[in-house]
Amino acid sequence: MKIECSAEKLKNGLMLAERITGKNLSLPVLNSVLIDGSRKSLKIRATNLSLGIEIEIPGKITVPGIVAVRGNVITSVFSNITTSSQVVLETANDNLVVETKKDKLVLKSQPTDDFPTLPSVSGVEFSLPAHSFIEGLKSVYYSAAVSDIKQEIATVYIYPDGEYLVFVSTDSFRLAEKKIKIKKITEFEGFLIPFKNINEIIRTFSGLDEDIRIIISKNQVSFFTQYIYLTSRVIDGVFPDYKQILPKEFKSTLVVLREDLLAALKMATVFSDSFNQITLSLMPKEKKVEIYAKSADIGENRTALDAAVNGESVEVNINLRYLLDCFQSITSDSVTISLNESTRPIVVSGVSDTSFLYLIMPMNR
Repeated sequence: MKIECSAEKLKNGLMLAERITGKNLSLPVLNSVLIDGSRKSLKIRATNLSLGIEIEIPGKITVPGIVAVRGNVITSVFSNITTSSQVVLETANDNLVVETKKDKLVLKSQPTDDFPTLPSVSGVEFSLPAHSFIEGLKSVYYSAAVSDIKQEIATVYIYPDGEYLVFVSTDSFRLAEKKIKIKKITEFEGFLIPFKNINEIIRTFSGLDEDIRIIISKNQVSFFTQYIYLTSRVIDGVFPDYKQILPKEFKSTLVVLREDLLAALKMATVFSDSFNQITLSLMPKEKKVEIYAKSADIGENRTALDAAVNGESVEVNINLRYLLDCFQSITSDSVTISLNESTRPIVVSGVSDTSFLYLIMPMNR
């Protein structure tokens, strides 16, 4: 094999691929990236069997060939190549030779026979802008369960609803839902992407100004852009029927400036207890909302904010961290918090933004 290509583009491709390599004692080749120059273009491939990626890199292939190299080694090499615009890759005596204007490096290669192929997915297909898909994932993924004990909620659930693509996640203590409007959508059964794969999907497609093509089958979902093919396992399970727990009516609502509430919550983090518990009090007569936090070791803090409060006086204990998490998904200048009794779910959203909804279960004292 002998290939010449852009050092920067190869470096970027390797960085993405290396993060998807896996540690598998029975299949050690999974800690490698496969450099495939056997056809017309250079492709970088990596997989951990749950998630796989193939990235096409423009290059001049003089001698076709394939080589596998440990992912962490080759990425370390390229992270230190900063002065060369072009790089030549060549195989010699079961090694990969990397040559630039200044450097000549020899890396031990690994057998490629056992390197898995990526699944070819066929099924329902649709497209949307990559930035819209990533916005949907980023808006909800932090609410997913981290543990695989209940694997159906250690996911982001994606399904169509009319003209919207809906993203949902829950860990049973809070739930986030984001609706992304897209031009054309094909009806399909919803699918569950494992939480462990979400960060790499976001990292791979963030910043791309192009459409992403999505194909869904029973066991896999694949994502295509011009130079990237990524495939993820989907969970065989049923996401909870969460719409049954969404409150239809509220006894009290408040509207408060986003930045004021965020600043008060950040102050409360200094004083909240080991359970991240704070008390939220709605005071309709005073047109205020009060945030109270107390730690036996540090002290206590009480912040009152001007707010538009309607309905009854309510006091509720909630997890401060859960409430802070949703601010990354709310871009409105003001936030609406709607609630009923102190034991019922609390709903948070941006004012005049119906695309995002966040539900938090209250805490016991």
